[in-house]
Amino acid sequence: MDYAEVLQQIAHELAPVIGQGKVASYIPELASVSPHHFGMAVVTIAGEVFTVGDARQPFSIQSISKLFTLVMALQLEDEKVWTRVGREPSGTPFNSLVQLEAENGKPRNPFINPGALVCTDILCTRYAVPENAVVEFLRPLCGNREVHYNRAVAASERRTSHRNAAMAHLMKAFGNLNNPVGEVLDAYCRHCAIEMNCVELARAVTFLAHGGTHPAGQGNILSTSMAKRLNALMLTCGTYDAAGDFAFRVGLPAKSGVGGGIVAVMPGECGVCVWSPALEPSGNSLAGSLALERFTDITGRSIF
Repeated sequence: MDYAEVLQQIAHELAPVIGQGKVASYIPELASVSPHHFGMAVVTIAGEVFTVGDARQPFSIQSISKLFTLVMALQLEDEKVWTRVGREPSGTPFNSLVQLEAENGKPRNPFINPGALVCTDILCTRYAVPENAVVEFLRPLCGNREVHYNRAVAASERRTSHRNAAMAHLMKAFGNLNNPVGEVLDAYCRHCAIEMNCVELARAVTFLAHGGTHPAGQGNILSTSMAKRLNALMLTCGTYDAAGDFAFRVGLPAKSGVGGGIVAVMPGECGVCVWSPALEPSGNSLAGSLALERFTDITGRSIF
């Protein structure tokens, strides 16, 4: 497959829509990001790298970090994770309190904010500085020893994290949060503020295209069975409350973030990442979603 040609075709076709949508203004530091960026990268399990546009420009990964904190939580607690967080699509916004109250403080899945707070709580129990542990986990996966979180973005997110604080306190009241709420929120906002580029993120998820083993020699990250299950969870829950439509249009396991990034996995083949900061109402990148749809249309490859 000539991925270089595919990416060039996608960039050309989507040029008229780049910038449509709105950047995530509820985090002040992200509100100033230009909506006109577009980058896309494919990293195959053989190590080949294909890029277009702003694929090497770092951006705030935001909720994409939830994928990696879940992996770390599974490494620590295996199946016990599912006693505290579910595996079902939410059908509600990623920061909804209503469902959490109705279901006694157990989040529907680990990719909505309360679910990610539970995974962060697990890391807080194990690590003295959990956000640094997430960074150290990501560095060998993505091939960049300099990856870190942006302190200004983390502070901006923490100052405006009132709904996340409400969810954390609600889960604490139900007995589903073990560490102090403030510590969990600090770690959560910092790992959401990690900055990476499309190439790094596409490389970081190649272990999910390779049966849980990182093809660049980083060893077994998850068992084959758990990697399969995580891909399934990404497909059904990874793109907020638009997961069904995304699966219908794209047909790949994916995880999005309000920084405008989306990672996707083509099992047995490659990791993919696209970045365009302007979002559709669901919180997914508008151009990014279209790019991944065209990617599977043009290549004729998906999991279906």
